[in-house]
Amino acid sequence: MLTANRNAQRADYPPRLKAMLNMQMVQQCWQQLKSWPLINPLQTPIWDMPNTATALGVGALWIKDESKRSSLDSFKALGAPNALVNLIKKHHPELHSERILQGEYCDLLASFSVITATDGNHGRALAAAAQSAGCPCTIVLHAHVSQEREDAIAKYGANIVRVSGNYDDSVREAKQLANMNGWTVVSDTSYDGYQTIPLDVMQGYAVIAMEAMVQCPAPPTHVILQGGVGALAAGVASYYWEHHGAHRPTMIVAEPTQADCLFQSAIAGQPMAATGSVDSFMAGLACGETSPIAWAFMAESIDYFALIEDSDAEQAVRQLAQGSHGDMPIVAGESGVAGLALLNRCAMLGNLGDMGIDDQSRVLIINTEGATAKGIFEGVTGTTVAEILHNQAQGAL
Repeated sequence: MLTANRNAQRADYPPRLKAMLNMQMVQQCWQQLKSWPLINPLQTPIWDMPNTATALGVGALWIKDESKRSSLDSFKALGAPNALVNLIKKHHPELHSERILQGEYCDLLASFSVITATDGNHGRALAAAAQSAGCPCTIVLHAHVSQEREDAIAKYGANIVRVSGNYDDSVREAKQLANMNGWTVVSDTSYDGYQTIPLDVMQGYAVIAMEAMVQCPAPPTHVILQGGVGALAAGVASYYWEHHGAHRPTMIVAEPTQADCLFQSAIAGQPMAATGSVDSFMAGLACGETSPIAWAFMAESIDYFALIEDSDAEQAVRQLAQGSHGDMPIVAGESGVAGLALLNRCAMLGNLGDMGIDDQSRVLIINTEGATAKGIFEGVTGTTVAEILHNQAQGAL
């Protein structure tokens, strides 16, 4: 299902948005993150997928692979750690930003407690960053988060709290625990009176666009982004909008049918909640409520909102793992394949043209995660991560 955003604009990046998030901030963000021992200081690769592009009927298809961002296997390594550094700097402006995640101030930060709710990757990134900085960290998980994801978070020394319900219930619990204990919430979603930290998270995600801008062989005509609460889409879209102005690429957001909060927001013209069960195979996108601050950026920069099925994502995970059509095999988790899942579905239905995509289009999609739940990934693909990476290395020679 697809809906065009009637409020999308082709104009210069508005000053009101630029004051909150801009390219200079993104550059500064990367300066303070790239010295973190857990992050790759190099750009994540963009894979050219020419045969898949031909099969889909598009001019070019590029996949930016965030599974290579860090040992955390996810783009989330850019968000929560950046927000944590900025938060610490707010309370301790005398500290050097680049040294915080190197652990040089552990004694000073031993009582600087943070908390968040997560479907997995955001909490893992915060737990890792907090451990590096020396901050106590609590992570709230909802009922649908797998034991495998919990173990990956606990590995970084975080205290784990389990709640019943879904992601939005865990967000509310994290907020309540923070109020009771005097902790600080480091969330990628915003709510009334809570915007600064989610903006810092979005600032981190915009690094992806900053890199892609110089990596793509030509400017993309279309960029497809994952949904969730909207933070990734807002961060990336804002960078392209500021850089290209009225000539920005067509921006498209894909999310699970049962977690359609952004789709519903586009129809209503304001932040809305999902109408479905929210639970999805695409665990990182199983969010029921739109982030209001993310929507402030998306309301005019996203041209189309689309819904995809879990079965579409499963197919796309297998397709990339197998190196279908003779293209590069890629380790892409269930939320990482949303862009390809949408392209596959629309090509099959013959409605790529509804988004202005044709055989002259240059499409950029983002693999936001690797096998962050390895058991699920290998069960779906029928192969191992090691085998895929071996095949990838052979193909990259």
